[in-house]
Amino acid sequence: MDKGAVFRKLHEAPGAFVIPNPWDIGTAKLLAASGFKALATTSAGFAFSRGLPDGGVPFDVMIAHCKELTGATDLPVSADLEKGKGDSPESAAETIFAAEAAGLAGCSIEDFSGDPAKPVYEFSHAVERVTAAVEAARALRHDFVFTARAENFLRDNPDLDDTIARLQAFERAGADVLYAPGLTDIETVRKICSAVSKPVNVLVVPGFTVDGLAQAGAKRISLGSKLTTYAFGMLQKASREMLDKGTFEFSRDGMAFGALQTMFSTADA
Repeated sequence: MDKGAVFRKLHEAPGAFVIPNPWDIGTAKLLAASGFKALATTSAGFAFSRGLPDGGVPFDVMIAHCKELTGATDLPVSADLEKGKGDSPESAAETIFAAEAAGLAGCSIEDFSGDPAKPVYEFSHAVERVTAAVEAARALRHDFVFTARAENFLRDNPDLDDTIARLQAFERAGADVLYAPGLTDIETVRKICSAVSKPVNVLVVPGFTVDGLAQAGAKRISLGSKLTTYAFGMLQKASREMLDKGTFEFSRDGMAFGALQTMFSTADA
């Protein structure tokens, strides 16, 4: 099965679809069993699960993590590979080749440089990186859905005009999906979706709905680290109950042990 082709068809079907973000093998299997059609990694979620900050996982470790997740499910898996293997266009291409070797159906590369002085790559350099990644994706043996990310809104620079210009340039360079994480209102989502013709991924915030995002033009809806932070939030809440109240009522809300045992015991889980 060409998982890249399966993944691409999800972007061509009517309406919008939700792509949740597991952070380990167990959560990948649970989300797959829940009925989702594709999964995406979360760089922050995986980092937090290892006691590291977002951006603190080396590239080779992230690729090994991706390989674990693709081996845990038959669903297409797309990866959040941050800025990729390095800063150059050549490193962006190498990122795509590494993603294919890990069994991924797609991945995203962002224009966040990691440099506090200049957190977002200069416009032309960002486009050169996307172009190199697209060329690498087209050279693969199997279909591969490449997502280009414009990071302005996540990096304290909510410049809508520059963000749209970058996404339009990424589209002209051949990116399959366009993504500007950090949007907080439907009208901005609508403006971005109407400015491009390729599928747009939107990162959810409270107040967004699947129907509302679909009506605004979004095609793919991701959660980023939100499932991970939710799980950590519940763990923190349980800790406070035990320490402050000496009770264990939180355990009533947990997933049943037997359900987990059964799910992870099945041959195709």
